[in-house]
Amino acid sequence: MNLDGKRIIVSRTDSIGDVMLTLPICHWIKQQAPSAHIIFLGKGYTKSVVEAYNDVDQFEDWADYAERNPEEQLGWLKSLQADVILHVFPKKELATLAKKAKLPVRIGTSHRLYHLLSCTHRVNFTRKKSDLHESQLNFELLRPLGLTKIPTLRAVSEATQAFQPKEVVLPEPFQSLENFVILHPKSQGSAREWPTEKYIELAEKLMESGKNVVFTGTENEGKLFRDQLPNKDSIYDSTGKLSLEQLITLIGKSIGLIACSTGPLHIAGYSGVRAVGLFSPQRPIHPGRWKALGSNVQILVCPEGSSTDASTNCLEEITVQSAFDALTL
Repeated sequence: MNLDGKRIIVSRTDSIGDVMLTLPICHWIKQQAPSAHIIFLGKGYTKSVVEAYNDVDQFEDWADYAERNPEEQLGWLKSLQADVILHVFPKKELATLAKKAKLPVRIGTSHRLYHLLSCTHRVNFTRKKSDLHESQLNFELLRPLGLTKIPTLRAVSEATQAFQPKEVVLPEPFQSLENFVILHPKSQGSAREWPTEKYIELAEKLMESGKNVVFTGTENEGKLFRDQLPNKDSIYDSTGKLSLEQLITLIGKSIGLIACSTGPLHIAGYSGVRAVGLFSPQRPIHPGRWKALGSNVQILVCPEGSSTDASTNCLEEITVQSAFDALTL
């Protein structure tokens, strides 16, 4: 399919990490057709991440239209004058709306029954049992646009170079802070988490080695561990104090970041700083599927012989020393 000058909607209305693993398909489209206009349809809280990506031309917030009446929704979607929509994150109401708007090319997975009636192209692939990385799996939806071979993970990771966020002003003391590592203990329940006490032990070890340490997270996440943080000059609590734009800037200025499979880990990977991910080897949450993209990514998994039973958290067996080494060596 000739994509020159086409207006293409990439629909991914979920979390930051999922969005960042979707952005490389925008890079592929731009490589094939630099004149294509890419519209990313997402949730507003991911806007700062998407707008930092040079291969996206326009961001649309689904939350601005999700609660409007059908006539207003239809008018909005038609106004985008799109030629193609890629339903990367399947959503029935969007699939139905795209059909009503008569978008010429509507692509989705064949594993959603409603796509049988709403999509012009249905791609047959499975995510759950695949050995491919999530970012590679997203490329399957590009086959109707001319993709013939899924790129290697190394090739996909090269697309992180299009991430060029604008630096914003940070509040003090973070604006002038140097030589610091970021610890992000929580995931808003989206992933298995390393115990808070191990993050605190790691912070102490990093401080002893001459590093400053910044804990990040939302205000609600901070309430879960803030009172446990050591009262030391080299340890800083930023939870609830930073916008997403400021968090992106802070991560870009850091030596590295450690977290489980969550959005800030992916931001660190894209930013080129040392991104240490903590993972269970259990499918489908293993690092082969969800690790961050980028050239400076390190992975820590549960030690061999650890229990991977769904009722246990084998991340507890990852040692503080191994985390320290991954961040500093």
